[in-house]
Amino acid sequence: MNAAITAAVPIVTGRVLRYDTVVIGGGQAGLAVGYHLAKHDVDSVILDASPRVGDIWRNRWDSLRLFTPARYSGLPGMPFPDSPDHFPDKDQVADYLERYAERFELPVRSDTQVTALRGDGPDFLIHTSDLTYSARNVVVATGPFQRPRVPATAGQLAPEIHQLHSSEYRSPFDLPEGDVLVAGAGNSGAQIALELSRFREVTLAGRDVARLPRRILGLDVFHWVWPLFRRLDLGTWLGRRLRDWTQANDPLIGIGPRDFESHGIRRVGRVTDVSDGRPSVSGVPMDVQVVIWATGFAPDFSWIELPTIGREAPVHRRGVTDTPGLYFLGLSFLHRKSSALLGGVGDDAEFIAGHIARRG
Repeated sequence: MNAAITAAVPIVTGRVLRYDTVVIGGGQAGLAVGYHLAKHDVDSVILDASPRVGDIWRNRWDSLRLFTPARYSGLPGMPFPDSPDHFPDKDQVADYLERYAERFELPVRSDTQVTALRGDGPDFLIHTSDLTYSARNVVVATGPFQRPRVPATAGQLAPEIHQLHSSEYRSPFDLPEGDVLVAGAGNSGAQIALELSRFREVTLAGRDVARLPRRILGLDVFHWVWPLFRRLDLGTWLGRRLRDWTQANDPLIGIGPRDFESHGIRRVGRVTDVSDGRPSVSGVPMDVQVVIWATGFAPDFSWIELPTIGREAPVHRRGVTDTPGLYFLGLSFLHRKSSALLGGVGDDAEFIAGHIARRG
């Protein structure tokens, strides 16, 4: 089925382009809700800051792969085109998203950076780098990874120490010579440390987190946990417990202490201070030349100039806010554990698109 938008020509008033619904963000969440909006014949446009659909994935580190197999990584209406047990790399994901937008003729406007979202009576005004849009409904689908989180200690390191956030890391060959400290022992930090350890001395700093094995009883771990991710929502006690546990632990998938030992990675606790310009762990300074801060991201909604929306934590119920016509999509545990994942965002997208269609 081709789910193309039927009302693709906007209403232009002065320099303002008017749509029924504007989707902000052209990643997996924005594309998924665009697909479902098209099925409801809702006049919409998807605004994306990147030059190409999928660039949010293309611009991540070179060796990155999904930790979910292809069978659990498809958007609505189009399974991921690979072996079900294959772990797609970041470029395959990027190309898949681009083909998805092309197949369903989704109305993506690339190179369009949204600078502000404001209220304007019954409608919203969406200000961008070149034009202003007006819409009755707005879906904020900018995802959970918006502002790199770097600790204050980063500003106290000696200037000769090369430091960067994990979002800026591409490959071992882009870094200057010397030993590396990777600060943050979640999935990203662990994967980057393992890659770097093939070429130089690496220390991985951070608290120990829970671990899930890659396979259980001969089957991939997601064979067992994916049904829980898709069924346990915030309306259930178990769903709320799963949210709290995963937010506190960010369990490693298929990586454990033996992997660090076999790769010669030194494992230490959290970076707590700076001593003589060097990152310090439990009072012991680390003699390293490179620091990679794998310390995650923080949401940033400061560009949303509406009184009911906080800078970091918008109040919503499954993406529906108390501001009529304003929705959020693709946030971590928006409704379920799968809400921010490729294979799970479609459920919330369908719900929000249906809510918009019922508004008339």
